[in-house]
Amino acid sequence: MFNRIAFRYDLLNHLLSGGIDISWRKKAIRELFSISPQKILDVATGTADMPIMMTKYLKCQKIIGIDISEGMLNLGRKKIDKLNLSDNIELLVGDSEAISFPDNSFDAITVAFGVRNFEVLEKGLSEMLRVLKPNGKLVILEFSKPKNSFFKKLCDLYFRFITPGLGKMISNNKEAYQYLDKSVEAFPEGNDLVAILNKIGYRNCYHKPLTLGISTIYCGIK
Repeated sequence: MFNRIAFRYDLLNHLLSGGIDISWRKKAIRELFSISPQKILDVATGTADMPIMMTKYLKCQKIIGIDISEGMLNLGRKKIDKLNLSDNIELLVGDSEAISFPDNSFDAITVAFGVRNFEVLEKGLSEMLRVLKPNGKLVILEFSKPKNSFFKKLCDLYFRFITPGLGKMISNNKEAYQYLDKSVEAFPEGNDLVAILNKIGYRNCYHKPLTLGISTIYCGIK
């Protein structure tokens, strides 16, 4: 599915969010300022928006992005080459639930709008804990459901009808954007996800809702 929509993925992300997804990513990256990470893993990296943005705000030596979609990664590599960031960013095919790096490899791990796609959520979160260094930080940015009932109804209508329609018009794939609505509805969010992070072994876990709860940042320390 992601291979099929890769060629319009960036455009639709920015269009469907009104460009606010860029602000959300910046806020997620700011959660890493306190630890000054040198080696970062971006899981479910897609077309490498997060690694590219991290090079602007973090003075890190290396960012590795992994994703199971070769179509997404190919587009990401073109963006990285165009920006002359190949020395800083490396993109690899990789599964979040079987990360091919040794224990204690990374100072920080980020996941932007990808953790709800994990087939087995706890397995993916455990794998990320394994490859984090002690005191390393996990930062997750993910869609969530607003708590205000009126705003939630507006968002439900938008995700259920507007998003698939625009997805079909621009990427010729309505199903992929219907999946977006279903995956957000099914995902454990807020305190539920914080409880899962605590259960797996992360510490000092917390979450920060953004834009009336449309998306949320989740953090935890190894």
